[in-house]
Amino acid sequence: MKPFESKDYKAFTMFEKRWALVTAGTPEDFNTCTVSWGSMGNMWGLVGNDISTVTVYIHPARYTQEFMAKYDTFTVSFLPESQRKALGYLGSHSGRDEDKVANSGLTPVAVDDGVMFEEAELTFVCKKLYEHQFDEAHLADKIKEYYASNPPEYTKAGSDRWEPHYMYIGEIVEAIEK
Repeated sequence: MKPFESKDYKAFTMFEKRWALVTAGTPEDFNTCTVSWGSMGNMWGLVGNDISTVTVYIHPARYTQEFMAKYDTFTVSFLPESQRKALGYLGSHSGRDEDKVANSGLTPVAVDDGVMFEEAELTFVCKKLYEHQFDEAHLADKIKEYYASNPPEYTKAGSDRWEPHYMYIGEIVEAIEK
């Protein structure tokens, strides 16, 4: 058992209540975005040897999704409440035409092949195991209604149709706590 597997991370509330930063790329080429949808669990192994995982959901309009598709390492960082303003900034700015990380006031730090933040209380370093875009045909009606009722930023550019999120499952290879 890896040390982080014995911790109680309150997996059902971590993403919704605290939000997180999902960061993909290398220290020289990365992007990050704020997420409030995610989960933790285990899969793909025999009892006692399952792979500990984090699952995050990234909308295709997010610049970070391009980095998630391109790189195999990503991090999921949880910051203290005192950093809520930075989380809000990183969740509302793209990074395509500005250095949003510098503008947020957070400090990127290299970890393994990826990037985390010095201010984070907890960071999961993950290796991508799976990615897939949700398919409208397989969504429950109430989820289709959710997408239909969301504002235009959840539609593909130049279209009045929504485009569903990508799901990324990553193996947790390390948990870094302060």
